Amino acid sequence: MVKMTIIGSSSMDLVVTALKRPNKGETIMGESFKTVPGGKGANQAVAAARLGAEVYMVGCVGNDGFGEEIVNNFISNGVITTYVKPVTHSETGTAHITLAEGDNSIIVVKGANNYVTPDLVEKALDVILESDIVLIQQEIPEETVEYVTEICFTNNVPLLLNPAPARPISKTVIEKAAYITPNEWEASVLFENKDIHEALKEFPNKLLITEGKNGVRYFDGKNEVLVPAYVVEAVDTTGAGDTFNAAFAVAVAEGKSIKDSIRFANRAASLSVTKFGAQGGMPTREEVEGSL
Repeated sequence: MVKMTIIGSSSMDLVVTALKRPNKGETIMGESFKTVPGGKGANQAVAAARLGAEVYMVGCVGNDGFGEEIVNNFISNGVITTYVKPVTHSETGTAHITLAEGDNSIIVVKGANNYVTPDLVEKALDVILESDIVLIQQEIPEETVEYVTEICFTNNVPLLLNPAPARPISKTVIEKAAYITPNEWEASVLFENKDIHEALKEFPNKLLITEGKNGVRYFDGKNEVLVPAYVVEAVDTTGAGDTFNAAFAVAVAEGKSIKDSIRFANRAASLSVTKFGAQGGMPTREEVEGSL
């Protein structure tokens, strides 16, 4: 069993479904409203646990109803919550999601996720150093991402950085992470002075650019490779990228090749969009392997 630590955000997703997005100043009628546990870190933790990994989550929630619900959801999905800290000075993070016209738009309020600090990470140092791989995202403070990157690099623990939401990252972090998984927009922010193909060549077998329904692109040292996505009818694309990252991390930590790990992750992500909610459609290991 792969052992992994996921350091990142936990939030409650407040999801509105509508036929279209409102224009500025416009009020429209929605079709439905639901609250479901989310946050990029939490999504990746649940996805990895469902795929059979032993998962430790490092994060913060508020001392409120949303926070309690998120922790209970972790436990019910087999995620170890020893390092999920309730904080009393901030509310649980929220993500306000509009599902319309076959895609999603999201506004994130960080809340307690602002307190996922290097001090909190330090308390989880033992499990980080024992991990086969560590995952981190950018809905937490930048200093924490830099701190975790340095710890993992110094101790030869592979780190997968999912640079979402997009913000500039120091060259040191890019060089010290084992894998970086931006989508096309995030890649343009990270490498604003570079052509994407040049960036791929500069970071072979490290930089994986996700291109939605087209698949995932990387450079294998000799050639640029596009691993195609699986075609499905999407119900809710929220959490597809998180499922991809978790599944890739599980597969590559098990010793699969980059290409096979991407193929496994693409399949997991494709299954995740066929049901409602960021975590609602995240598949089990059996579901992914049975459909490959």
